Amino acid sequence: MPTQTPPSRRAFIKDLEANKLVEGVYAIQNCQIGQTKAGKPFIKCLIADKTGRTPGRMWNATEELFSTLPTDGFVWISAQSQPYQGEMQLIIQQIEKATPSPVELADLLPCSKYDPEEMFAEVTKVMESLTHPAIKALAKQYLDDTDLMDRFKRAPAAMTLHHAYISGLLEHTLSLLRLAQAVLPLYPQLNRDIVLMGLLLHDMGKCTELTWETGFGYSDDGQLVGHVARGVIWLQRKAEDCAALGQKVPEPVLRVLHHIILSHHGKAEFGALKIPATAEAIAVSLMDNMDAKLHMAIVATRGESEKAAELGGNFTEKVWALETRLYRPDPTTVEEK
Repeated sequence: MPTQTPPSRRAFIKDLEANKLVEGVYAIQNCQIGQTKAGKPFIKCLIADKTGRTPGRMWNATEELFSTLPTDGFVWISAQSQPYQGEMQLIIQQIEKATPSPVELADLLPCSKYDPEEMFAEVTKVMESLTHPAIKALAKQYLDDTDLMDRFKRAPAAMTLHHAYISGLLEHTLSLLRLAQAVLPLYPQLNRDIVLMGLLLHDMGKCTELTWETGFGYSDDGQLVGHVARGVIWLQRKAEDCAALGQKVPEPVLRVLHHIILSHHGKAEFGALKIPATAEAIAVSLMDNMDAKLHMAIVATRGESEKAAELGGNFTEKVWALETRLYRPDPTTVEEK
């Protein structure tokens, strides 16, 4: 591998300037091989570090080179920064798989901008407001599981889509609990405790599905079992622990919580094992989808909009999870021509 760029001299993604040489170890996401209109192979990917991510393209690529690269992992690149449609993309001249040092890894893994202990304290406070004795006892079984909660505080919510950073799962869960507390008073017929407990549990299996110590990836458990099934298994065990302590979780309650975990993805093509079939399951699925998609949209369009405008683009590249290109500006800030 070529001599690595010292972390102190790293060109961070958020600081990229036009037409500069960029060299060093970066995270690579969603690496794919495509074909130009002339039928020649090229590599397309996202290049990322702790400050953000940007499109990468390698035009003089081969299928042999592509086969040596991780779909999601780390690479050393030598590239040229280039403005394109409002983003500073990287045109890659050289690329190869890399293993970052611990110091480099600290520059590569993105983290939530919020303090995990403060977020966890707020989650705990919300769950302490539950009123159903068995559901409250069940929540306590999770919150008192130190090993599980340590992972809950650190886990990303996803590999590349929404809240894909350290403590992203905790941030996503807290966002949902806040959303629920705003929405639930509008629908008093919904069972508040079931909804809040369902939101706490819906993605808990990601604590073991994903790995993040040396980069984001799937664990053996994630590949073989997955977060939905693992969440159901854990729920059954925690309910048994409650029963052993003299607080049995009623079977109808347990069944509906199982159903929320199994159905929260909404549709079979999105990974749901059941279609949401209770009012509370529908509420959890809709709120989960709303928070995930709004987070993706905000990350893609807001915060760097002034910089994007300078680079000459009001629209993002197509965000595949949202099935469209997104318009960046707040329309109230756009001057009429």
